[in-house]
Amino acid sequence: MTEKLLNHRVEGPTSGPALLLGPSLGTSYALWDKVAPELSVTHRVVRWDLPGHGGSAADLIGPGASVGDLAGLVLALADSLGIERFAYAGVSLGGAVGLHLAVHHPERVSSLAVICSSAHFNGSQPWEERAERVRREGLDRLADNADARWFTSGFTVPELVRDHRDADPEAYAACCDALAAFDLRDRLDGILAPTLLIAGRQDPATPPAHLREIADAVPGATLVELPGASHLAVAQCPEAVLTALRPHLGRPAPRGMEVRREVLGDAHVDRAQARQTPFTARFQDFISRYAWGEIWTDPTLSRRERSMITLTALVAHGHYDELAMHVRAARRNGLTPEEIGAVLLQTAVYCGVPAANSAFATAQRVLAEEDDTGE
Repeated sequence: MTEKLLNHRVEGPTSGPALLLGPSLGTSYALWDKVAPELSVTHRVVRWDLPGHGGSAADLIGPGASVGDLAGLVLALADSLGIERFAYAGVSLGGAVGLHLAVHHPERVSSLAVICSSAHFNGSQPWEERAERVRREGLDRLADNADARWFTSGFTVPELVRDHRDADPEAYAACCDALAAFDLRDRLDGILAPTLLIAGRQDPATPPAHLREIADAVPGATLVELPGASHLAVAQCPEAVLTALRPHLGRPAPRGMEVRREVLGDAHVDRAQARQTPFTARFQDFISRYAWGEIWTDPTLSRRERSMITLTALVAHGHYDELAMHVRAARRNGLTPEEIGAVLLQTAVYCGVPAANSAFATAQRVLAEEDDTGE
């Protein structure tokens, strides 16, 4: 029998590091619509729906459910996708799931971002009362007041309010049961994953003090407060949330300038730096960060392979000054003169004989200079 899983959406490269995104109570994974596509440029992003929300089955949880039960469903989803270790970001109840995972399953969580959430949700009574009310009356009245709980005055996301209204009342109430029982304040100091806390300064549900409490307890945690943001900051202020998340989720990589020097050599980089002016400074910074800090540090291809590709591209476009520089770089990356010649010979077929003729002349000059200097 096939295990029933949380409804989910996967975006981004399958080879990218996994990032799981958790929603808040009453919303679907559409909560992340303005953020997930940007994060999926570099990560394999998995957004999921709470039981009874969006496309997830309501019977995945029942009365008396816990945040641990929800975390178990998230782990089952990750296992089904072949994801052993992942970064995690979650909003409100989704953030509580992330805290539970970081405390109870630290081997699975590479980094944690907790957004407009808490290590406790103001005691059990308000949630027990809400659960009882929803089981009795349904969700229409709560959905009518969603904007006031979620956003600052005058802002709304109709799709999310509709998700709230369409959620299954029994599953919603079970999620309220989970929030009623949730309190991890005495376990926060055991969280080892790099942790980011994002608070909305206008959030009435989980005010910034809740996030500060977590930040003060988790070793090395970072706290960011967003002015003008309410409870669903991910939907209301997506750019501000992305600004906080990007560096937190960034892959560890050598500094661009370090790689640039390793490939091109100190002499070339020193000359480039010496010629830098205020007019060219931003371009030089762009090259170091983007070309050398992101592309050349990607381990998917070796530096030898990148040199071969670069030589071909430069021949194709007739950039012979750059070609001379990258012939030297190719030798530094381990290519022999014979291998460089083989690359240029292939360009004669695909880039044209005249282009290859000029490329051979450039490469021969560089290799002759290398022989003269004894390098």
